[in-house]
Amino acid sequence: MKAKTNKKPASLTHRFHHRFKLVFVPHAANQYRPHLIRRTGLLLVGVGVMAMQLYGAVTPITVLGARQHITVAELLRSTNDERHASNLPQLALNDKLTEAALLKAQDMFKQQYWAHTSPAGATPWHWFGRVGYDYTYAGENLAKNFASSKAVSAAWMASPEHRANILDTHYTQVGFAVVDGILSSKPTTLVVALYGKPVSVSPAIAAPAVSQVKAAPQQPIDLTTRLVMAAKSFTFPALLALTLLTVSSTVATTAHFYRKKLPKHLRSSWYRHHGLYKTLGLVSVAIMIISLYSSGQI
Repeated sequence: MKAKTNKKPASLTHRFHHRFKLVFVPHAANQYRPHLIRRTGLLLVGVGVMAMQLYGAVTPITVLGARQHITVAELLRSTNDERHASNLPQLALNDKLTEAALLKAQDMFKQQYWAHTSPAGATPWHWFGRVGYDYTYAGENLAKNFASSKAVSAAWMASPEHRANILDTHYTQVGFAVVDGILSSKPTTLVVALYGKPVSVSPAIAAPAVSQVKAAPQQPIDLTTRLVMAAKSFTFPALLALTLLTVSSTVATTAHFYRKKLPKHLRSSWYRHHGLYKTLGLVSVAIMIISLYSSGQI
């Protein structure tokens, strides 16, 4: 009689390694089709990415589904961080300039325009006068549909004219407005920044009100700046979604290199290049997510 041999159960580490390879690594045991990029795996990836995006978008203010984090406090902090980096004195938040910025933003929604000068011909300096702010130097920066305060700052700093306003040595005060509304039939978030140096008045002599004004022109944002904007705007759920898509597309790309080892009936069909098709699809979704966080105009 043959002696019975007791087969030892596989260790937890061995089972984990086996499962890991089935899910992520193309090899003979999974017919060179990792489970992550099969139908069920891709469905779970899609559900996961959508869930993360929906979770990240649960906030009263959103831009194209991206979570919105733009506040006056953060804009002031970003502005003064840039000035500090250039060894410039910080700007003080001024109530009159903040009110003027709010009036300008509200007027843009009311008259349906996005520009330094309104259709009625009102320049940025019109709003300074409305609130009784007498200045010797003044400037205006505009931004529209950004995903975060840091993204606004990054876009402004990448533009020579907007950067010049932020780092102007003459300015001592600033006012910000962040206003939501409908512009051109679309939900829109407008940011208005008004910079100024008030007229100094001594007990004896009032300084002459000779004004110097700068309104930074609207201009396109280059790809590098948009990537920086996205990096500064990503929420934790967005980073998780991008990580999941990166892992999945890497697995799909790896599987493409094993296409000649697929079962014969699959090699003779469209499935021969399934790894490439899935990589392109996953990368396209990742690009869409990045574009959500790099939106905005100045």
